[in-house]
Amino acid sequence: MITALVVALLGGGGLVAGGIYLKSVESGIERVDAFAGVPDEGRPAAGARGAQNILMLGSDSRDPEKTSGSRTDTIIVAHLPADRQSAQLISIPRDTWVSVPRSADGQHGGRDAKINAAFAWAGVPLMVQTVEKFTGVRIDHVAIIDFAGFKDIIDALGGVTVNVEKSFTSIHPPYRSFKAGPQQLDGEAALDYSRQRKQFADGDFARIRHQQQVIKAILDKAASGGILTSPGKLNSFVKATSNSVSVDKNMSLLDMANQMRGVRGSNLSFLTSPTKGTGRRGSESVVLPDPERVKACYDAVRRDAVEEIKQYAAK
Repeated sequence: MITALVVALLGGGGLVAGGIYLKSVESGIERVDAFAGVPDEGRPAAGARGAQNILMLGSDSRDPEKTSGSRTDTIIVAHLPADRQSAQLISIPRDTWVSVPRSADGQHGGRDAKINAAFAWAGVPLMVQTVEKFTGVRIDHVAIIDFAGFKDIIDALGGVTVNVEKSFTSIHPPYRSFKAGPQQLDGEAALDYSRQRKQFADGDFARIRHQQQVIKAILDKAASGGILTSPGKLNSFVKATSNSVSVDKNMSLLDMANQMRGVRGSNLSFLTSPTKGTGRRGSESVVLPDPERVKACYDAVRRDAVEEIKQYAAK
């Protein structure tokens, strides 16, 4: 979805040239069978006519703190309203305590756990089932992003500008200093920024904010233009995208880019699934969902009630 948005944000006649390059991305992009073994009878009903919901899963394969191989660090339900004039990206904290359905092979799930355990146990299909059970929202498409690959995408765009919330020093080599206020970041620095959480009182919620900032910065930079006038930048962008994004078997990036021509950075909302904060379940530190607000938020998603989504999901 991020790739489709970038091409859509190029705008105007540039969309035609961008579409040509996007076709080359589609030909080389990895496809995953995201809905294999997901029982249709247990899935939520389709939502409002014309709206779509895309599950965006992100991992950081080269995160210095990564100790387990296949957990997903970023979980976003992206709601595309029927009018395609905006988009609401709702981040679900990776430690959210939920009911994980039993996997198709019967070997995993069937109990409460952190939501990202579903991906570690049985990959994308169980993650789809878990998110659908938690939200009651039917997922139409899935996009999987390796945030480590965003480094090359950002460099292909010539860097991005992020408004840093406070001055701090990275806990990872080379221990960069980030100064409060707008800061121009290259790919390595932006990736480093998106990993930081331990210097902030709200931990993983800060990491979510930073990842949202970096995604928005990518889209803002794409909207400002300049990619299509530089064949070198465009080729680098296409290559970086192909290496860092995979999608479900039926998702067309070109169709989505055409649908989203009316979306701009100013009408993208980055939100967080309602929670009651953190707590403990046994020996685990977890994020506790707010059941009433979760129900109201995702009911608004199903009904395509954009202003209500913004009301119930926290910024």
